Amino acid sequence: MSSVLFTYRRCAPSAAQILLLSVTWFCSTGGLDSIAHKSPKLAPYFGTKTRYEEVNPFLLANPLMVTRKNDLLPNTCTPLQIVSVIRHGTRYPTKEQIKKLKKMYGLIKKSTSNSDLVKELQSWNMWYEDWMDGQLVKKGEEDMKNLAFRLASLFPSLFTLDKLQKCQMSFVTSSKHRCVDSTKAFIHGLAHTYLQLPIPTEDELEDVPCRDPLVNDTLMRFFDHCEKFVAQVEDNDTAMHELEKFKEGPEMRRVMHKIAELLSIPQGELNAGLVQVAFFTCSFELAINNDANSAWCRLFDEEDAKVLEYLNDLKQYWKRGYGYDINSRSSCNLFQHIFQHLDNAVSESKRSQQISTPVVMQFGHAETLLPLLALMGLFKDEKPLMADNFSTHLDQKFRSGRMVPYASNLVFVLYHCDLAKSPQEEYQVQMLLNENLLPFPHSHQSVCPFEDLKKQYRHLLDSCHVSDECQLTKVAHASEDEL
Repeated sequence: MSSVLFTYRRCAPSAAQILLLSVTWFCSTGGLDSIAHKSPKLAPYFGTKTRYEEVNPFLLANPLMVTRKNDLLPNTCTPLQIVSVIRHGTRYPTKEQIKKLKKMYGLIKKSTSNSDLVKELQSWNMWYEDWMDGQLVKKGEEDMKNLAFRLASLFPSLFTLDKLQKCQMSFVTSSKHRCVDSTKAFIHGLAHTYLQLPIPTEDELEDVPCRDPLVNDTLMRFFDHCEKFVAQVEDNDTAMHELEKFKEGPEMRRVMHKIAELLSIPQGELNAGLVQVAFFTCSFELAINNDANSAWCRLFDEEDAKVLEYLNDLKQYWKRGYGYDINSRSSCNLFQHIFQHLDNAVSESKRSQQISTPVVMQFGHAETLLPLLALMGLFKDEKPLMADNFSTHLDQKFRSGRMVPYASNLVFVLYHCDLAKSPQEEYQVQMLLNENLLPFPHSHQSVCPFEDLKKQYRHLLDSCHVSDECQLTKVAHASEDEL
């Protein structure tokens, strides 16, 4: 993938200004010295706790770098609209994760081992507190500001000052603080890094247009509002049977035995959840503090990491992905909402009208994106993920760390193509996942005529009604929806 500096239209910084911004950041972080610190070996295996930089490693050198593949649509096609679903940026652990960490830390503190690693862990400062509870961290704010800069740089005709000031950009968010704060950070990055507007004072904030996003949990946390999903999956102890089997399987037993030996902790006091939270603590130390040498990370080697990644992927697969039909079907409203925006833009273009909402940014969770990707048939393996097929897992398509790391984003770009060969090809759509072109599952092509795309998903646009899908029948068993 080649990196390209773009020339911007009015209201966007010039190529020289973008180069200056990039060089300023590069020098402020230590220049070439900072590049020498490559991702540690464990970094790609943290599942939904994975840094965005593991998907796009070039961002470790410069988070403002804009890259695009040569097969994006040519200049004869004009972007009309961008519709995105974005996961929040890097966050603190949740209260529940902190509770487990405190328990694990307590076991380590009681260890009588004289090993250097145990002594280092015992002297480690337990700085995570309950109030943090999944809130956005400073790094998460930077994730969003930088993403705004890069997306705007990629589509400068859409992210203009005029459109921002006229509130032609839609910002929708989940009610969770990490999502609201991510949305505000994105807007900040767009306004003050990309468009280079002065940062307003407290007194001036009230006069800033469109600074408050719209909270819509029905759209961005649809899983909470789907009675069938809650009953059959979320609150059903048997729904995660493959996950529970893997916890008791030979791979996890090996990892738990190793950790117990390293820490001199009775193996009976450890369980898969405590070992996993120790692994996730490594991920938090890396993502939040950029500490690649944390003692928590030195507990694990790459083989351990692969096992723990699969543990997490099993949970995501069965709870948010292809494991049960209701996981993905519950996202139909969001899917249809995306296509309504695209449809409206096409209708306005055909009437030679200005596109009323050329930018639609929607901020949610990994739990928002995974069902949507599954609904569209993306990253679907031939065989379901099971407790007994770990040996093939590195070849699987469904790897949550590659799909939905922190700040992950699914982007639909609608184009109008002046030199189209036929009226059916006049409006084209491309998808990007984490700023990389995503082939459509039905054609394996990176571009699709909008009308063809609607035909391909007609069954979801016309026949997937969430009120019916999520209705809980009197007799319901999770196994009915298994693959």
